[in-house]
Amino acid sequence: MVPLSTQRASSSVPPSSSSSPRPRWIHDVFLNFHGEDTRKSFTDHLYTALEKKGIIAFKDDEKLERGKYISQELLKAIRESMYAIPIISKNYASSRWCLTELAQIVKCMRETGLTVLPVFYHVDPSEVRNQTGAFAEAFARHEEDPNIDMEKMQMWRVALKEVGNISGWHFHLRYESTIVQEIIKRILQGLSRNFSTFCKDLVGMESRVEEMMNILGIGLDDVRFIGIHGMAGVGKTTLAEVIYDRIAYQFEASSFIACIREETRNRGLVSLQKQLISKIFMEREINIWDDREGMNMIRNRLCYKKVFLVLDDVDKEEHLTALARSHDWFGPGSRIILTSRDSHLLKRHGVNDIYKVNELNNDEALQLFSLAAFKKPHPEENFVDLSKGFVKYAQGLPLALKVLGSSLFGRETNAWKGAWDQLKANPNKGILDILQVGFDGLEDLQKKLFLDIACFFSGEVLDNILMDILESFGYYPYLNIDILMEKCLITISSKRLRMHDLLQKMGQGIIYDESPEEPGRRSRLWHYKDVLHVLKNNTETDVIEGIVLNLPNQNEERFSVRAFSKMKKLRILKIRNTSLVNTSFSNLSDKLLNLHWHSGDPLRFMPTHGLRVLEWSEYPSKSLSNSFQADNLIELRFPCSHIKQLWKGISSFGSLKRFDLSGSQNLLETPDFTGVPSLETLDLEGCTSLSKVHKSIGVLKRLRRLNLHACKRLKSFPNEISLESLEHLYLSDCSRFEKFPDIVGNMTSLRLLYLVGTAIKELPPSFKSLRGLSLLSLHNCKKLSIFPSVICSLSSLRILDVSDCPALGGIQDMNGEGYLEQLYKGGTAIKFTKFFAMPEFGSNDARSMQEMFMNKDDSIGAFYIGFDNRIYYIRSLNHEESNFQTKGYDVETNSFNPKVICGSSLGTEVREWFNVRSLGSHVTLQIHPNLDNNSKWEAFFHFTIYEVDDEVENSNPRIFKGSHPNEGHFVEFVYHFETNEGPLKETLVLRAPKDHSSVGPFGFGVYLPAKWFLEQSDNLDGWSYIGASVKTSSLNVKVKECGALLFQSQAPHSELCNTLIPYGLKLEIRRHLCCYLQMGSHNVVPIRF
Repeated sequence: MVPLSTQRASSSVPPSSSSSPRPRWIHDVFLNFHGEDTRKSFTDHLYTALEKKGIIAFKDDEKLERGKYISQELLKAIRESMYAIPIISKNYASSRWCLTELAQIVKCMRETGLTVLPVFYHVDPSEVRNQTGAFAEAFARHEEDPNIDMEKMQMWRVALKEVGNISGWHFHLRYESTIVQEIIKRILQGLSRNFSTFCKDLVGMESRVEEMMNILGIGLDDVRFIGIHGMAGVGKTTLAEVIYDRIAYQFEASSFIACIREETRNRGLVSLQKQLISKIFMEREINIWDDREGMNMIRNRLCYKKVFLVLDDVDKEEHLTALARSHDWFGPGSRIILTSRDSHLLKRHGVNDIYKVNELNNDEALQLFSLAAFKKPHPEENFVDLSKGFVKYAQGLPLALKVLGSSLFGRETNAWKGAWDQLKANPNKGILDILQVGFDGLEDLQKKLFLDIACFFSGEVLDNILMDILESFGYYPYLNIDILMEKCLITISSKRLRMHDLLQKMGQGIIYDESPEEPGRRSRLWHYKDVLHVLKNNTETDVIEGIVLNLPNQNEERFSVRAFSKMKKLRILKIRNTSLVNTSFSNLSDKLLNLHWHSGDPLRFMPTHGLRVLEWSEYPSKSLSNSFQADNLIELRFPCSHIKQLWKGISSFGSLKRFDLSGSQNLLETPDFTGVPSLETLDLEGCTSLSKVHKSIGVLKRLRRLNLHACKRLKSFPNEISLESLEHLYLSDCSRFEKFPDIVGNMTSLRLLYLVGTAIKELPPSFKSLRGLSLLSLHNCKKLSIFPSVICSLSSLRILDVSDCPALGGIQDMNGEGYLEQLYKGGTAIKFTKFFAMPEFGSNDARSMQEMFMNKDDSIGAFYIGFDNRIYYIRSLNHEESNFQTKGYDVETNSFNPKVICGSSLGTEVREWFNVRSLGSHVTLQIHPNLDNNSKWEAFFHFTIYEVDDEVENSNPRIFKGSHPNEGHFVEFVYHFETNEGPLKETLVLRAPKDHSSVGPFGFGVYLPAKWFLEQSDNLDGWSYIGASVKTSSLNVKVKECGALLFQSQAPHSELCNTLIPYGLKLEIRRHLCCYLQMGSHNVVPIRF
């Protein structure tokens, strides 16, 4: 079962839901028992009961794979469990396996917080503690066994004694069924605490959740389809999100598939089928050729599983047929929630019940409106009557309440009255009318930008080039995108422009009203039938500014090449084959469009003066027409085109920045790029016939990204290149590529270089000039026989992959100017010396990398992070600098009494030795008193894995306008803590230096002694849990995962030192800091270097 033991199996995290703790154990419960005593009795009854409640129980005869070494597999299962239940019976101690497992259980109990719930099955706990009776006899036999050493025997005895002291369940005149139910209740209570979540801003949600829970009938073995129905914006998806977070853990598998209507249009049903199966079964590669095969696979693989599935925003029968056709597709106890605006669709599909989400009542509506308009649950005194007027107008629709309230936030009463007068003058009777209030308040340029996003760019990646396109339209996007975001008309999520579907419909409705009867008189066309009507009937006019035509491959259409000739104002043209989405370039034969153009090249008569964006899947001609000169074109995409040669000689595309010919398998050579001086991105991936790159590529001084991946016939570049702006170069799987060109000029911008699977034998001497290179992959370069010594001169290199280069060997000295952080050399005989080489302390480089300090003149060194929301970096602690305002530093003793310790490191995951791990930014750590009733915890350690998204940093308008002087150099973390007694009064703000040279992910650890918490509360003994949430102030920083660890009186886990203290430190400093942490000292003893 998945829910409590793994992360959410979801296609995407729903945007408005609270982030619940998502522990990463694999099993909820590990059962430790003696097979002959209890396998077919109590253990079997308990296992069955756990399974019925949706709790994953590991039982060795059920879970172990054949052929695996049983000891290691079992010990691994213990480490991956949240609870362990040792069932100690009469013959328990006679089994070496039982005792070995128990020793591992006790070890994990101490180190990772594993909760142990012992069952004393017809044995007295005192016999277990003292090893008397049958236990004494068993150990006497073990002592005679020459294969068991005394150290192992002692470990078993200690484990039995410790577990015998834990309060558990004793079979003494009690029914088995009663004990089983008590154990189930105890586990479910613990598990639910880890997943309970509720957002206080979800007004009126709790009563709706209770009503839904009654309909769902959780715990019954029937399969139920439940519909959630209501008007758009009423909160259907939000209700489904809250329900999902509350109960998903009780199922064997779960998945939340959001925005099905939009995702089906963009990616197709097969993609969603793959996604569903992939997430539930945690499999990366799912091969489905069509939706019929996908339906069979879903039915066959899920029919025996108890699953919880949410299908959000379904609006067509085919969505339900492809993903959840009938009840018998799913195992007993399954629950399927379907959200839709169409109640008839739900009824046709045979749902068991439909829950109607009604609008908010007056009190709820006023509270929600106030939260949006005033950031508190009630209106300010002078705005009560005005607020009630807007609430009445919105008629309880949450989306309208939020949009109206947000638009009035921070405005004076006169502005409110003006907005109210505007509403009265233009009565809006439906949802679109309400939403248009926000649109009507925009300036003309903002309106045009909004309409372009609604018709053309919703869902597009907001990168520098898209910003340039919007800038070319005169939209001033760095300002006006911000304004649209502030007015809640658009959002930026996962680097993409997003717009609620109702807002998008509102914008598109405005365009429709330009000419309801004749599409050719509208400024923007996006609907399939409207576009076909215009092109086939030649009704186009010079009003048309943009066209998006999403064509399914089964349609055959014929048009005249003069179809675009009258579109003098055309800015955007996108012709897409929807069947090509997520299709590999090697399998295109059955995916091609049936478009036919009379009398030649369809671009021949196209006006190009205003054209900025041209995208044409499977462009039919073998070359571009000589008459096609588009100096203002910024983006040109011809994926999977039929082009063999783009143009002869020089063509002028002076503004072109993005050029995509990926998958154009007939392309023989690149053209002369002399007339394309502004090009920033060139994508030639999958051009399998491409054998030659024109030498003029060297003139592309602005080129930042060059992708030649899988150009299998490409042998070489021009002999010399000087691409001074190039940052990313992909040559992977160019299996005939033999010679890397000489570097001339300045190419220090290059950061990532992939030469995977090429035929390269060596790297040129000029390669050492790539001083900015941080990642180099030579994986699977089988002809590379000598380690390129030039690599040792790459001062910025952090990640090197020379794995599976079998001819490489020998000893290499990496003592260059820089230092490596990650090395992959598997499949080679190569050995490296001096793998790490850190900058000297006191230098600017060292200062930007870690919070360490020492001076150069044989003085002291120490480690300290300030408690006053600042990070201190002190180069020396001589007498002249003793007046630094550093809390905790004692000048006389040269020692520190730090309240907070933190550090940065590279890392991809939270390690398994943490007590609890969770995806997202929140983690809850239970304080288990049964770990050691006589000890108190001494410290809390929190570790965060985060990523810095360079693309968002370079494209998001908010990033461009940052005014903080150190904004680009640090990542700021804000910590909020809560316990069962409520939130702590103090937040903790720390800043980690941003490492611009590494690609991440990054780790940031915070070590908080118990005395820090004592300043917030004087009742630590009463705490049952500590919840920690971490946020960042940077939009381009994403927290991926968190972990927490509670230290008892014993020394911290040795892995903590490796996590908190960067590996690159001088050995003496590293030992000193490790000693400080492991000894639990509150003073750093001065040391000399």
